[in-house]
Amino acid sequence: MSESLLHAVTELATLAGNEANRYFRTGVAVETKSDGSPVTAADRAAETVARDWIRSRFPHDGILGEEFGLEKPEAPRRWVLDPIDGTKSFISGVPLWGTLVAVVEGETVLAGAVYAPPTQEMVAAAPGQGAWFNGRRTHVSTTAELGNATLLTTDARFPGRPQRQARWDTLARASRIVRTWGDCYGYLLLATGRADIMVDDAMNPWDAAAVQVVVEEAGGRFTDFRGRSTAFGGDSIATNGALGTIVRDILCPGGDPGLDA
Repeated sequence: MSESLLHAVTELATLAGNEANRYFRTGVAVETKSDGSPVTAADRAAETVARDWIRSRFPHDGILGEEFGLEKPEAPRRWVLDPIDGTKSFISGVPLWGTLVAVVEGETVLAGAVYAPPTQEMVAAAPGQGAWFNGRRTHVSTTAELGNATLLTTDARFPGRPQRQARWDTLARASRIVRTWGDCYGYLLLATGRADIMVDDAMNPWDAAAVQVVVEEAGGRFTDFRGRSTAFGGDSIATNGALGTIVRDILCPGGDPGLDA
């Protein structure tokens, strides 16, 4: 089943991502959602295409998407969708955005795909099936020293969390390269060995589910700031296999659940 779901998330991410890409750099109108984040017709069109595809092929499954919420909440298996992860990049004409598709049961991710349409890069994974980059097996880097590491984040500001900000600054000073090649593209770089660490202070399930399985199946580690291997923790620390303990000891010593709570 995991192999068929791996093919399914790859197909769906391609379909929805290509739909979103039709609007890229076309001057599409931007609206502001109630949470202050931007949204466009491209987000809605891509999620609509994805939902129609799921309903036709997996009619008994639930759907959780960023734009249209939860459908069939009673279903034991659920598709988790982010039609455009990195909408701020999208509306700015920056190609570092992507489409995320995952299938979950409870908080267990069964398969996930990260697709970056502008660069034609796809990483997909399922537990026990490995991670695959444009059809070839991919692995995280082997970087073992923080002084040689490339550290990524979506936003290096941690508003209202001074302790977390201070620990991030410590990590950044110790790393060789620090960049904000963020959103899902940062995790894609991590899973393909082109970056070593990716950190996000705020993550929704549709941001995290696909990237969790991709990072882990590529040989990396993905946890929240409490050290739990979950896409539902509200934040994330993703690393290659060698740097995981070092990075977490700096960002969340002892996995303290009260850190800046």
